[in-house]
Amino acid sequence: MAAQRSRPKLKGLSFLLAIVATLTVAGWGAASPATVTVAVGADAVRLDPPDMTDNPSETVLRHIMDGLVEFDEQLQIRPALAERWEFQNGGKDVVFYLRKGVRFHDGTPFDAAAVKANFDRILAGGLRRTSLYEPYIQSVEAKDTYTVVFHLKFPFGAFLHHLAHGAGLIQSPSNIRRWGDKVGQHPVGTGPFKFVEWVPGDHITLEANKQYWKGAPKFDRLVFRVVPEDATRVFQLETGEADVITFLPPSEVPRLRANRDLDIRVADSLRVIYVGFNVLRKPFDDVRVRQAVNYAIDKELIVSQVLGGMASVSDSPMAPGVNGYCKTGGYPYDPERARQLLKEAGYPQGLEVSLWAPQGRYLKDYETAIAIQAMLQQVGIRVRLQTMEWATYLRNIFDVPKEQAQYQMYMLGWAPSTGDADWVMRPLLSSQSFPPGDNASYYGNPKVDQLIQEGMRTSDPDARARIYCEAQKQVVGDAPWAFLHVVKQVVGVRASLQGVKVLPIEIVLVKDASKK
Repeated sequence: MAAQRSRPKLKGLSFLLAIVATLTVAGWGAASPATVTVAVGADAVRLDPPDMTDNPSETVLRHIMDGLVEFDEQLQIRPALAERWEFQNGGKDVVFYLRKGVRFHDGTPFDAAAVKANFDRILAGGLRRTSLYEPYIQSVEAKDTYTVVFHLKFPFGAFLHHLAHGAGLIQSPSNIRRWGDKVGQHPVGTGPFKFVEWVPGDHITLEANKQYWKGAPKFDRLVFRVVPEDATRVFQLETGEADVITFLPPSEVPRLRANRDLDIRVADSLRVIYVGFNVLRKPFDDVRVRQAVNYAIDKELIVSQVLGGMASVSDSPMAPGVNGYCKTGGYPYDPERARQLLKEAGYPQGLEVSLWAPQGRYLKDYETAIAIQAMLQQVGIRVRLQTMEWATYLRNIFDVPKEQAQYQMYMLGWAPSTGDADWVMRPLLSSQSFPPGDNASYYGNPKVDQLIQEGMRTSDPDARARIYCEAQKQVVGDAPWAFLHVVKQVVGVRASLQGVKVLPIEIVLVKDASKK
């Protein structure tokens, strides 16, 4: 009797196991064949183009939204929602002729009124990227349904590059009105993928826009999964749980390149990694202490031993690939010079400071911080190292009044998504850009401020080059940062996924990809 009573349970168990086996074969718990998964080291912060400042957010947004123009892989400007454009009135008016028949994901028509609504919102102020456009855009005019005119305050040589920045992505005006200041959690654009859900710290899911004006994507779902640990991202790439991973550890490159199922990309980038000093607080209000830190860090050793050669030593606030870069000489490794400067600054017995560093946001960021800690110890600077989750890290740097800023040193990176010097110097090193702007060092020099303004108002390429070179040399001498390195992008892709693009502005695009 007992056996007979148990038989229905066994049948039920067998049925359940059969379901589990079927689901496992079909990929239960893993990505379906129509899903592409990108494993990233850090989560997005805010999905509102003119109010975001980080590449993880921009990467997601560039799959949801389009701009009037866009970059290709060589940072050349290409038409997007604007089919063509003309410079008129000596370069002070820029006329864009818009693509017809395009709709936002919520059904709102894309037209000149939508473009005007987006830029009127930016120019009204209060957004993190208002300063990208407000200094030179006077107004935006919807001349007719599909013609929009940008009236500039003066001819601006880098205007199209700034328009190709992620902050220039166009959102649905209806959606902006619906969500107000919470629109960054509900992004709606005209792009190849629609927003589905965002589980902070875990994943963002998008689904294909079958009515995309360039044609429907070749896969159904796109998942950006947050995986801070390098080893876990690599494991997921090897097993196929992830189709693409960013910030692949350099030490793994030779081994993974031997795997025929993988495509390992090493590409140049515009990203400079630096340690910023809070120049308002002791001891970094003294330029000699800031210069001492620069001399005490062996950047060549970090590049070769920590980064596995996947970077080059930096001697400027911008990378060599940025329009306007020039060599400055930088700070060679010289620990004796560092000790002498500390002695002259009144610290003959050394000092103790704090260093904030992210973990998983940049290539070997925390490991680099540990190396810096050890190097500074050699010249008598004892470093308390602290890390935190990425969004919290940014909030603690940019969202507190300067009187309450707790950091003394912080590690960050910058890749100007315009490809031009203006978007390095003005946001990071102008005295007009203190937080909530991006100048978290609170550095200000009247000479540099003047050069930045001259660079903006000069359209002659040779004159711009001279101006930005002088500004870079002055900044390096003032040392508001410890200038570290320019990273290469190391991206792992499953060989079965074709069409992945790696832009120098540290953006990985899979929107045109397809699986074999």
